[in-house]
Amino acid sequence: MNPPSIEQDFSGARILITGGLGFIGSNLARRLADLGAEVTVMDPLLPQMGGNPFNLAGYEERVRVHPVDLRDRAGVAVMVRGQDYIFNLAGQVSHVQSMEDPITDQDINVVGQLAFLETCRRENPKTKIVYAGTRQVYGPPRCLPVDENHPLNPVDVNAVNKLAAERYHLLYHRVYGLRSVVLRMTNVYGPRMRVKDSLKTFIGLWVRQLLDGEEITVYGDGSPVRDLLYVDDAVDALLLSSLNPGSDGQVYNLGGDEPIRLLDLAKLMIEIHGSGRYNKIPFPADRKKIDIGSYYSDLTKIRLELVWQPLTRLRNGLTTTLDYYRRYRDRYW
Repeated sequence: MNPPSIEQDFSGARILITGGLGFIGSNLARRLADLGAEVTVMDPLLPQMGGNPFNLAGYEERVRVHPVDLRDRAGVAVMVRGQDYIFNLAGQVSHVQSMEDPITDQDINVVGQLAFLETCRRENPKTKIVYAGTRQVYGPPRCLPVDENHPLNPVDVNAVNKLAAERYHLLYHRVYGLRSVVLRMTNVYGPRMRVKDSLKTFIGLWVRQLLDGEEITVYGDGSPVRDLLYVDDAVDALLLSSLNPGSDGQVYNLGGDEPIRLLDLAKLMIEIHGSGRYNKIPFPADRKKIDIGSYYSDLTKIRLELVWQPLTRLRNGLTTTLDYYRRYRDRYW
């Protein structure tokens, strides 16, 4: 049997996206609406969580939005009933925030996720759930690139809690047959990401600094290597993993295929923008303790099993991203 394609007809499919007013969730919602799906978004717009109603501008009549919190079991029960696919993107994703307020991080990313799965098990046990995990669960890499068999050694509260959540998803698949798949994402970037600060992604802050004429802040010597993934390619992977029955109970790394030193990334962004400068400063102590150094993903498993690969070249993705925020900066600053 041929593998499913993201061009497969989603017309009429019932879709729920948790955290759907956030960066990745809103891009996914727009794509699914374009494919003819019946899209429902739940997002309570918690402060500093990244949700932004403007992310669904132009889709207000095509995507239903409900201000339901992941921890609201009665509200979640209504949301999950009858959904063919659930893309579970809700959560607290800031590593720094998790160290400052670990209890809230645990409440959202562990207690909330477990309650969500239990509600799905009771209200819609036939649905397919795609969970957005993080590469941070690996901790400092022992070798590069990092594949799915790399030891897990999270170094901050958020990563510990995200690991617990992904394990719950896999457990509920193994024990209860709730079809779940985990994508460990790394450095997704593009239009609609939070750029006010570096709480969600450093590259968002760099975009704002560059467009404001400020120096791009590079911590340390800029030598660590990272892989960046353009959001459209991340959406492709989310869709493919939902369609492929072979992904049930699996974990996949999701990243880019152009690893780049952070200092070279700053220089590339300045070149694309046509002006700008960077400044190397010492690592803040609180960030240094939870930094994992160089990281880039081994994508062999997802390439072979889901027939997915990143298609957007880094230069092209950065160009599109900068153009977007020049146009809509008043909606994100």
